[in-house]
Formats: sequence, C-alpha cells, structure tokens
Amino acid sequence: MRTGRIIAPPPPENRPASVENPASVEPPVEARAEESAEKMTASAKFTTAAAQNSRLKTSVGWIFGGKQQQGWQIYEPLIRETIKAETDAGSNEFAAALSQRQKSAGLSPSGILDEQTFRSFVADWQTNRLKHRSPATAEELVGGLPADFYDPGRSPELRQIERETYAAYKRMVAAAAADKSLNLKANPDGALAANERFLKIVSSHRSKEYQNQLRAASPNSGRAALAVNFSPHFTGRALDIYVGGEPVSTEDNNRLAQINTPVYQWLVKNAAQFGFRPYFYEPWHWEYVGANGQIDLITE
Repeated sequence: MRTGRIIAPPPPENRPASVENPASVEPPVEARAEESAEKMTASAKFTTAAAQNSRLKTSVGWIFGGKQQQGWQIYEPLIRETIKAETDAGSNEFAAALSQRQKSAGLSPSGILDEQTFRSFVADWQTNRLKHRSPATAEELVGGLPADFYDPGRSPELRQIERETYAAYKRMVAAAAADKSLNLKANPDGALAANERFLKIVSSHRSKEYQNQLRAASPNSGRAALAVNFSPHFTGRALDIYVGGEPVSTEDNNRLAQINTPVYQWLVKNAAQFGFRPYFYEPWHWEYVGANGQIDLITE
C-alpha cells in the first residue's frame, strides 16, 4: 500500500510591504519626527493661549449698548456651547476648540479669545435671535397659568404668551423637571411645584403701550427706553425666565451668579431643542424662534 506524501508549502517570499498591504507601511522616520514636532508646537501654542484666556476672561475691554464692558466670563457657558468645549476657558482643550472655530470664521486660529474673536461670537448670537417684529394679535395669545409665573399674582393681561411659545415652554420645563441632576421640585404630573422658583416665567408678553408706560414712569431708565424700541416682548415670543439671583438685574455680579446656576447651564445646552434662543447679555431672556430654529428668523 502506497502512502500519500504531504508536500509542505513553499516558504513565503521575503517581499517588502507594498500598496497591497498599506497597514504594514510605516511612515519614514523623518515624517514621524515632523508629526511629533507639530504636536509639540500645537501643545505649546494652546498652553500659551490657555494662559492668555485665563487673563482675558476678566480683563479684555469691549463696548456694548454704549457702555464699556470688561471680560467675557459672564458669557463663558454660551461660548463653550458654541464651540462644543467641555472644559473651562483656561484649558488647552478650550483653546484648541476655539482655534478651530476661529479658523472657520476666517480669523487667526490663535486659540486666544481676544476682543475681535469675542465680537464674532456676539454677532453670531445676535443673528440667531428672533427677527419677527409683528406685535402679537389677540388670537395668537393665550393666558399663562399663575403657577407658571415667578409672581403668581401677576395680572392676567401680563400673563399672556404666544400660543406656540407657551406650548414649547411647557415641554422644556417638563424636560428640565425630569432631569434629576437639577433637583427641581415638581408635582406628580411633572409640572414645577408651586414653591419652585427656578424656570418660572418672570415676564412674557408686554404690549408697546405697556412698555411706553414703563418708560414714562422711569424716563431716565435706559433699559426701559431700550425695551420700548427693541424688545421682542410685544411679539409674545420672548420670555424672561428665572435662573437665579435678582430676576432681571444686569449688574455684573448678578449675571455672574446666574450663569453659574445649574438651570441656566441646562438651558444653554438644551433650550435650542425646544426652539428657544438666548439673548446673550441677559441670562434670563429667551426667545422662541421655532423648533427648527428658522421659522421666525425673518427680517421684515
């Protein structure tokens, strides 16, 4: 009986890696060294930028509303959300994310949040605000429940809200109440409890006539005059929402306290999902522009 022979396969050819197996191709030593040097340079660049940002956040000067402003720390939550940075403004990661945003905006990608860069943020935030400027009609307004207001004793005519805006607000508040990290007091039905102040409405629809009365009562109040001419509250789509501190005081210390509350930071991250955009200068002021962010971005 003849036994079969097992023929061993020939030894593999000692061939160099080729394009057929690109994974086995290592970059030349010079290329690896160049890449390493670039990473080190970028790291050093962003370390320097981070140090600059830590200083500029409280010192850079800029003008808004005819008044000298100092620093941008009050707007840091909005900035971080805009550039999708999870770390604070004094970190390398923040500087790197800012650099990418600067590059896309046609600015020098330094990673340093200087006055020019900050003004570009302000321009974008203002562009995204409500442009609809038609006064709300009686048919468009609904009466808000007293329990939804910071002052439940507010008169019925001052509790009116544009219909879609109110529905969106209720959905947003229900989502916030369901977020256990906020520790909001809520009823079994998910609505905010009567003794919960956060996220209650401080002010909603204000007619131009009412705003004229405010100006007449306080003729030296720049804020009242500004409200008459530019505030979108008469559309019924702007809400002042309680986020802490003095409800609507523009004092820097008050606004700084407000932007550090969990509810404000939650709004910054989540309000857009419900169609609301912020007025950057007032942490309490939010405007309903529609669920897709475009419905009411109309210049008349």
